[in-house]
Amino acid sequence: MAVCIDIKKELEEFSIELKIKSSSNRIGILGASGCGKSMTLKMLAGIEPPEKGRIQIGSKVMFDSENRINVKPKNRNVGYLFQNYALFPAMTVEENIAAGVRGGKEENKRRVREMTERFRLEGLEKRFPGELSGGQQQRTALARIMAYEPEVILLDEPYGALDTFLRDRLEQELLNMLKDYEGTAILVSHSRDEIYRFSEELLIMEEGKAAAFGKSRDIFENPQKIAAARLIGCKNISRVEILDKHHMKAVDFGILLYTKREIPEDTAAVGLWAHEFVPVWGAPQENCIRMQIESRAELPFEWKFYIKPETEEGSGQEESLCWFVQKGKEKELSERGLPDYLKFPEEKLLFLKE
Repeated sequence: MAVCIDIKKELEEFSIELKIKSSSNRIGILGASGCGKSMTLKMLAGIEPPEKGRIQIGSKVMFDSENRINVKPKNRNVGYLFQNYALFPAMTVEENIAAGVRGGKEENKRRVREMTERFRLEGLEKRFPGELSGGQQQRTALARIMAYEPEVILLDEPYGALDTFLRDRLEQELLNMLKDYEGTAILVSHSRDEIYRFSEELLIMEEGKAAAFGKSRDIFENPQKIAAARLIGCKNISRVEILDKHHMKAVDFGILLYTKREIPEDTAAVGLWAHEFVPVWGAPQENCIRMQIESRAELPFEWKFYIKPETEEGSGQEESLCWFVQKGKEKELSERGLPDYLKFPEEKLLFLKE
């Protein structure tokens, strides 16, 4: 199911301007709170109209400002799963599911029964939402949506209000329930882990604009832009001064970096994932920084070290670098002690544009 979006909408602090096209079954939208993620879903659903542009789902145009097309939400065949699931509190599970069915009396009964079985709600048909667990509420809300077979399902931070354990369980349940869904599902989240597990393609938003859009795996491996790198969790990012095709000064790290690869001319910053540092004992090697610990935290599954950069005191560029040592790799540290230096492996450096 192809989704084509080309929209503009003015908000109080910024404007949403998006232009993307995707045929993926699972699309993730990642961004900080207030960047326009939820508003984008509302425009797709028809709850909020763009000021100008075009929205097309499959062969059907949902919005076209030039041709004055704005299909009503109920006619868009789009399912919207809100964070609080928006179940009708005075209606039972089967009544909530039936609210999403369009057909005759017998067809409605058959469809409700089918959804009840599919989403493992047998025995709960007569219960009200307040009598259900979080997982049961989610399954009921999704059953209601799937009862009318939407072409697109919009998921707006469906786990946002849950604790980590329950969120992980419900996320896996949702993935299983959507396994056979042939339409497009779009998940909005500020959690990079949720997005990575869910999406085939990823839109990273910053103040209403696309900081990055493409295959999720490709973006996580090479975010290309500073904003995208920050949002997917890259902890070590420094502005750079390019000296020649293979040397650059990492201003915020306070060191010179050499790369075998040619440094692109539009590189504004360099990044390195916190777990990619290579410990060095003894004499320093190329691309090394002194191991000057500012603080540390030994957690059950990884050790975290915060390292002082080699910038001058009072330069205003003293933000710590992060080195994360995952479980199983800390054995060498226990045996040899802390390294003297940390090396930036050249092949792991991220060249980042503005």
